[in-house]
Amino acid sequence: MKLGLHYWTYSTPADPAAIAPTLAETAALAEQAGVASFTVMDHYFQMEAMAPASEPMLEAYTTLGYVAALTRRMTLGVLVTGVMYRYPGLLAKIVSTLDVLSGGRARLGIGASWYEREQRGLGVPVVPMAERFERLEETLRICKQMWSDDDGPFEGRHHRLAETLNSPQPLTRPHPPIMVGGGGEQKTLLLVARYADACNLFGAGRDEVAHKLDVLRRHCADEGRDYHEIEKTVLVSRSPLDDRAAFLAEVAEYAELGVTEVQTVPDRDPVEFTRRLADEILPKLATLP
Repeated sequence: MKLGLHYWTYSTPADPAAIAPTLAETAALAEQAGVASFTVMDHYFQMEAMAPASEPMLEAYTTLGYVAALTRRMTLGVLVTGVMYRYPGLLAKIVSTLDVLSGGRARLGIGASWYEREQRGLGVPVVPMAERFERLEETLRICKQMWSDDDGPFEGRHHRLAETLNSPQPLTRPHPPIMVGGGGEQKTLLLVARYADACNLFGAGRDEVAHKLDVLRRHCADEGRDYHEIEKTVLVSRSPLDDRAAFLAEVAEYAELGVTEVQTVPDRDPVEFTRRLADEILPKLATLP
């Protein structure tokens, strides 16, 4: 079982001048400990369900470029990129850049953006959910085309590209892994089956994750896709440090379902969290399949 660190807050320590050194120390500790992936959120305001919207938040891909320069092994990605925040051709170029500069460690995590307060606040178009999913599918198609030998035009309902030239291409071939995040059964998991190399589900317990994976399996059958080609990942909300036994038991249940990576989120000072994660959790995870 691989462990990912999902860095979701920049509020600890409180001094903005401490954000960069704290991020750097956390990333270094995570890599030294054997954390497999390092992800950040694609938000510009903090999520109101988690903390006040006014809390510090950094732009995701700039942050990952900084982390890329400080690390050598961890996979780097956004959990998950909001489809409305960047034109698809530019997003493909951004992820290509991250992949080249990180030595082939980028992963495109993407989903239908949802946080309307930040969209309205910053002038991002707010469109109906059905259109967001149409744009998500077109974005996936555009990225795959730009990461191929086809540099011709793309004609979609929402996006039209005269040419899909992308040089240099990502180092990861045939392209950086694509992870579609979310558990929507009619649209999101269908897009996983159709386009993605990995899914990312919310850790709502064994039964719920098993159900979502059964839905994905059915979509794969309908699409003629090998279900086993798709990596299954889960974001676990339970703190690994408050109750180690419960966290490890939950992860073991996901492992039995075929999940190969779980992500955890710091619930305290990220340096302290990562240090304890290395000492108390990672050695135990190494014993899981």
